[in-house]
Order: sequence, then C-alpha cells, then structure tokens
Amino acid sequence: MMALGMFLFSAVDTMAKFLTDGLHPFQIVWVRQLGLVVGAVVLIVWTSGRVLRTSHPKLQVLRGFVAACSAVLFIFGVSYVPLADAVAISFVAPFMVTVMGALLLREPVGLRRWLAVALGFLGALIVIRPGMGVVHPAAGFVLMAAFFFAIRQIVSRALSDSDRTATTIVYTAVVSIAVLTPPMLFVWTTPTPKQWAILTAVGVLAALAEICVIKALELAMAVVVAPVQYSLIVWGTFYGWLVFGQLPDTWTWAGTALIVATGLYTLRREYVVKEARGGP
Repeated sequence: MMALGMFLFSAVDTMAKFLTDGLHPFQIVWVRQLGLVVGAVVLIVWTSGRVLRTSHPKLQVLRGFVAACSAVLFIFGVSYVPLADAVAISFVAPFMVTVMGALLLREPVGLRRWLAVALGFLGALIVIRPGMGVVHPAAGFVLMAAFFFAIRQIVSRALSDSDRTATTIVYTAVVSIAVLTPPMLFVWTTPTPKQWAILTAVGVLAALAEICVIKALELAMAVVVAPVQYSLIVWGTFYGWLVFGQLPDTWTWAGTALIVATGLYTLRREYVVKEARGGP
C-alpha cells in the first residue's frame, strides 16, 4: 500500500510539473486538495459531523495551513527544478522533524542521530550545490516546502494521542482549501480540455495516494513502511526522464544516496529509542 501510494504521488507530482507551463501553482494545488475535500465531505456526512470533534482545533487549523504552504512551495520549486532533484531535496524533511522534535517536543536525540542529521543536510548541499549555478535557485522553494512538511509532521505527532486520523484528514482538507481559494481566484486561468483532464487525474490520484498511505500505516508500524517512501526517487527519476528528458548527474546521485542512507538510519534509531522507552 505504501509503495502504491508513493507511485501515485510521483505521478501527481509529474502531472503538476507538466501543468505549470500553463497554469499557476496555486490553481494546481487547489485542484489537488479539492480531491481530498470531496473525501472529507463524505466523511462528515457519513459520521453526521462526529469526525469534526477535536481536542485541539488550533493545532488542526495549523496543520491544514502548513500543508497548503508545503504543497504550493513544492509545486513552485518543481516548476523550475528537475523532478528527481526536487524529490531528493525534499528528503531532508525527516531530519528537520528530528531537529524540531528535539527542540519543540523535547524528544531525546543522541549523538549518532545528530550525526545522521548533519550528514543528511550535507547530502542536500551536495544535491543543491549552492553558489555553483548547477541547480536552479528555486530549489530553495523545495527546501521551504520540506520545512513546512516537517512542521506538519510535528503537529501530527502532537495530535496523534487525542484525535483520530480521519479527523486530522478532514481538517487538513478543509483548512487547506480555505487557505488556497482566495489567492487562486486572482491567478485562475480557464484550463483547456487537456488540462482539465490532467487536473482531474491530479485530484483523484492524490486522494487515492493519501488513502494508500493511511491504510499502510494502519496495517503496519511506521518504521516498517516509512523506508518505502524513498522509492519516490526511483519514480521521480523515471518520470523525469520519460516526460521531461531529465536525468540526475553523478553528484545528485551521490547526495541522494547519502540522504537516503542517513534517513534510513534515523528511522531505525527512532524505532530503537521508542522500543527502549516502551513506546508504541
């Protein structure tokens, strides 16, 4: 389920990058989130509104806001940056989560995990190579997207003990569409029939991908399925070559390998620490 979700997310990112030639990123992300809103409305009706009950409404609103920011920034970045490069840069999000978890949630982080974080950021620098003019400056948007995604994950951790997953999904869908609608009205361009077809596919596949990921996390521990997220780089490279004729260079592959290796180590260490503390 997780692998299928990553495959679908890569397809969505590819279509979104293709659409940026004629449509504004706000418009693309708005349609993408609209697919989730449809599912959210179904949940609200199905549960007679019970799914909206939350112990932390402010945190739910915050999560929806940062989810919208992350999606828009990523599409802005990927419109200029090769897809595989953007995916590799976005992999720094777990390291940001580790840092934020230590600073904001007071989670214990040992020396080895701090070293893994440092190496992960080094890998990102190898991919971006700032100041060398190799990667478009818009890679900064992808880094910012990863930052907001990390905030989203931290908020999710804070909500996990009190709110149901379905509740979080509904609030994220509703809040993000509310945030994206005002600016989208100023940049709206009437899509062509071909663009409408692709936009529809983006909304449907994004919703299906979210369902796959949620189901995967229900069926198995996060530490088991989380490493499958790195299959994004495989699909990102494949789609980048197939659709845009773009392939990563040697340095990008080297940086990506370092990010993935340290990311897998960080996931493993988090699992070991939780087991030692008797956590879930």
